[in-house]
Amino acid sequence: MIKSMTGFGKSILQLPTKKITIEVKSLNSKNLDLNARTPSQYREKELHMRNTIAKTLVRGKVDFGLYVEITAEETSTKINEAVVNDYMQQLEAIDASGDATELLKMAVRMPDALKTIREEIDEEEFKAIEKGLREALDAIESYRMDEGKALEKDFVLRISNIERLLEQVITMDPERIEGVKERLHKAVSDLKEEVDQNRFEQELIYYLEKFDITEEKVRLANHIEYFTTALNSSDSNGKKLGFITQEIGREINTIGSKSNYAPMQQLVVQMKDELEKIKEQLLNVL
Repeated sequence: MIKSMTGFGKSILQLPTKKITIEVKSLNSKNLDLNARTPSQYREKELHMRNTIAKTLVRGKVDFGLYVEITAEETSTKINEAVVNDYMQQLEAIDASGDATELLKMAVRMPDALKTIREEIDEEEFKAIEKGLREALDAIESYRMDEGKALEKDFVLRISNIERLLEQVITMDPERIEGVKERLHKAVSDLKEEVDQNRFEQELIYYLEKFDITEEKVRLANHIEYFTTALNSSDSNGKKLGFITQEIGREINTIGSKSNYAPMQQLVVQMKDELEKIKEQLLNVL
């Protein structure tokens, strides 16, 4: 079972005096990169909400937003009357003939003309916010699971293609070895010189060992099996799958460099193509 790091979750709370919208969006990232946007009155609870998000999402570039819309008639922003009156007196002293309405317009635009009354967080309200956050996280987890299922289908297809190509490599290998022997025999016969048969056999064994890919075939088959096992495990570990694909790539590259046989190298190119598609999609796996 694997999960994608891509997802989106949202919940809306309708409280007696306000409407609160909670949004969580995530993209792929090597580690957890959490960016939170919360109103100032909820800052003291931000760390708690961050911890809740981190425990659930674990990894990814996460944007968390908490948006508040006041639905009641009251507002937390008030006019600072003393400051506004003082500004008006100063403006009037500069221009005694000024219109009072115009002076008021200028005064309310001056610094500190408005003041925000800080509201204490109501515990019942925050419990509702926590519940809403959990709903948003459940939604993003569901999204990640659905994305993960689509990725898993693609991985199964790609890894089975690599396995099928490996079987073709194994079937083709005896023919390749015979081709190596024939080329060496032809090269010796073209010399039109008598050669020491024992020495020739030794040289032949040396070249056959140099081109032998038995170990690479076995290791590649083991890595493919390990990848499939990790894919079907109960947890989602994109980093582990990434390490396995590195080992798969190493064996494919070695087979390609040792093969010295065009039909086999064509199969190697196809395996590399399938592996690159796996690596590209693995960047999105949790």
